[in-house]
Amino acid sequence: MPNRARDWLNQALRDLEQAEDSRRAGRHEWACFAAQQAAEKGAPFEHYGPLQSEEAIRYAREIFEFSRAQMA
Repeated sequence: MPNRARDWLNQALRDLEQAEDSRRAGRHEWACFAAQQAAEKGAPFEHYGPLQSEEAIRYAREIFEFSRAQMA
């Protein structure tokens, strides 16, 4: 089975570009969605170990807390 990590990373970069374009155009809901997609696709899971999983959880918690604060 081929390693598709590079394909996913390339798609993540395109999603991030889309997020930036959407933000500039004032399409903030699409900017947030594309940014989330970029973050998800840009994570090459087979390269993660204990340190990376700890950081990933911390980043996810920060995003969650940011979102919760915005809804308050």
